[in-house]
Amino acid sequence: MRIGDQTTMSSQGHAPQAQSRQAEWPVLSGLVLPPAESYVPRQEIGLGMASSLVPGETTVLVPADDPAGRILGGLGGTGKTEVAAALAHTLWEQPAVDLVLWITASRRDAVITGYAQALTDVGEPDPGEGPEVAAAHFLTWLATTERPWLVVLDDLTDPDALEALWPAGVQGRVVVTTSRAETAVQAPNPRGVEVGVFSPREALAYLSTKLHADPDQWIGALDLATELGFLPIALSQAATMMADTGMDCREYRARVVERKQRLAGEAGAYPSIVATTWSLAAEMAEQLAPANLARPVLGLLSMMDPHGIPGAVLTSKAACAYLTRSRGASPVDEAQARAALYNLARVGLVTIDTTSAARTVRVHALVQATVWQNLAAAECDVAARVAADALLQAWPRRGAPPDFEQALRDCTATLYAQAGRLLWAPDCHDVLLRAGMSLDKRELTGPALDYWQRMLDTSRQVLGPNHAHTFLARDRLAAACQAAGRLDQAITTYAGALADRERKLSPGHPDILSTRGSLVRAYRAADRAADSVLLAERTLAECKHVLGLAHPDTLTACSELAHSYLSAGRLDDAKAAFHDTLTGREQVLGPAHPETVATRGNLAYAYRAAGQLKEAIPLYERTLGDRERVQGPGHPDTITARGNLASAYRAAGALKDAIPVYKRTLADWERVQGPGHPDTITARGNLANAFHLANKLKDAIPLYERTLTDWERVKGAGHRDTFTARGNLASAYHSARKLAKAIPLYERTLADCEQVLGPGHPDTLASRGNLAHAYHTAGRQAEALAMFEQTVKDSEHALGPEHPLTRTARENLQAATRS
Repeated sequence: MRIGDQTTMSSQGHAPQAQSRQAEWPVLSGLVLPPAESYVPRQEIGLGMASSLVPGETTVLVPADDPAGRILGGLGGTGKTEVAAALAHTLWEQPAVDLVLWITASRRDAVITGYAQALTDVGEPDPGEGPEVAAAHFLTWLATTERPWLVVLDDLTDPDALEALWPAGVQGRVVVTTSRAETAVQAPNPRGVEVGVFSPREALAYLSTKLHADPDQWIGALDLATELGFLPIALSQAATMMADTGMDCREYRARVVERKQRLAGEAGAYPSIVATTWSLAAEMAEQLAPANLARPVLGLLSMMDPHGIPGAVLTSKAACAYLTRSRGASPVDEAQARAALYNLARVGLVTIDTTSAARTVRVHALVQATVWQNLAAAECDVAARVAADALLQAWPRRGAPPDFEQALRDCTATLYAQAGRLLWAPDCHDVLLRAGMSLDKRELTGPALDYWQRMLDTSRQVLGPNHAHTFLARDRLAAACQAAGRLDQAITTYAGALADRERKLSPGHPDILSTRGSLVRAYRAADRAADSVLLAERTLAECKHVLGLAHPDTLTACSELAHSYLSAGRLDDAKAAFHDTLTGREQVLGPAHPETVATRGNLAYAYRAAGQLKEAIPLYERTLGDRERVQGPGHPDTITARGNLASAYRAAGALKDAIPVYKRTLADWERVQGPGHPDTITARGNLANAFHLANKLKDAIPLYERTLTDWERVKGAGHRDTFTARGNLASAYHSARKLAKAIPLYERTLADCEQVLGPGHPDTLASRGNLAHAYHTAGRQAEALAMFEQTVKDSEHALGPEHPLTRTARENLQAATRS
């Protein structure tokens, strides 16, 4: 089996993927929280030393039972995250681990994104098949590496989000923080550890450490700690405020007592310890310049992800306008909004990390819940709408780092959980659409599918089945199904959307054409070429009638029909349709427009598929020239066009022309994507194949060997690209008469093909024929004849007696029998 050469139809865009890089050990991945200020080791829970973490074990930190009800709504406040951060920093500084990975695990897409980034951070190559595949490779790396590692999964709110994503390995330590005790049951090899309030000794140690600058402030510390129920978050807020103002523990306790009494007497106020310390801190922050901004800022913060809100969201135009209206005075600018945030940090209500654009401001979920309790319904509604507008304004159209987009998605999810109904009145807010499209763009196919299904269900219920946003959600769901490989579901969904639009809209409407195009492509992906052709022909005829021959939508429909003809094997029709598309685009858009250049490359591909290489090669050459002139020699589209030209040269037998172009293609991919990127590995295999055909085996074999090694590392031993590379190397060894090396590779390739593709797949049949030929060459006649006979039998059964592979197998059997 030799499938070494890869040719690619031209595209209008090629998105570069992240290069793998050499890791510099030890590695920090994710945003590892800094150690809490004045952190006190929690000796009382038995985790004072990092040595208590056992390799191969999952330590699950859960809140301790609190019969006194000091913890609001099960949201914590006992310091689970601070304990996890202290453990991470201790292991890092010892050093006891080579990798520390920190992930906020409140959502499945966040875990997948974190794992995919970690794969790159540890120096492993990206498989180039999306973050979900990369995440799976990272989990395999964790399970097999000899390097010690620590993974922290902070705030796991839904254990089901980690289905098939739990990290495990004999060298690994896993720490999970969660408010759900049942997580300890679902985790692999779990050890549950309850993290409760401070002990009296821990509380006194914390206050003395925090107030060390003035020992007089510490007088009455035990009484204050008792008054605050030894709750770590309350003591943190109290100590931060006392350290800033110089207030001592006795005075602060007196204020707490007075405030508790006031809150208990107010209708609707939540009489909790956190509500008391929050009230005192917010009151002080309100008085700091710029005054009267603390409470509206807290209202905005309460709507978004507690694990980190991008600073750009909180200083956006929407946020500043909201603060201006809330204060009712002079306009609030970015500097004042930023100052208000620092005031909140000064009194201990938020933490600010200026090194992170994605997770700039953190606010504890308990603080958020307390703010929520103290906002009127109208204030909540306003804050929620402003948060949605601010998130949308801060969301870059393109080029956003993955961690920044993840933070925006997390904030949107929190906002939706808090005030989802507001985001559907009067229509679906654009930030919800942007969040879903972000999942699509990042190829997070599983989370995207779930997201768009929920969006569709909600839109149908709230806006009705015929609303534009319902149609949009259904379109995105269908696309997500197709991306996830659920082609039958995608086709059904697209077909339903098309039927509804055809009933509602007039012929030629852009929405009808767009949906038809999507359905045509889904048919092709599902190998339903006849259905694809019928629908594409209908679409083109309607476009010509309604829009005219030169309309861009007509030309797009013509291009889709050409692709459908190609997938159906109707090569003459495909060439004619591509030619018509090219002529139209040259006239309408000009010869150098990207769509025109892409069509020229597609026409070249159709000619090559038809075996008309004399017609294909000039088109490929011109496509490459256009790409170089318009996009530059190093652009991925240009490199792809160069590889396509080399492939056409090779198919034409012009190996002297092909090999230099293949060499340049490989060098370009190595420079642009890195030596371990899938595009680079493919180019290396293609060059090896050209050398092989030119009988330059000394050049071909080392390239084949490296290609196989790279595919095994990047995609695994059982991936189709890997056993294709294995078969190609076996063929090269065979050609070089190195049968002792060739035969074991052929045998393994056949076993892989049978397992992955099935006994009747053409690649399996070719592999069996190759092995039979190797046996014959090695003089193992009985094994060769049996293998040839099996190949003929399987080929006739799977492909029919007149298929080219069947005829070749029959000829090989006859030749082997005669010899």
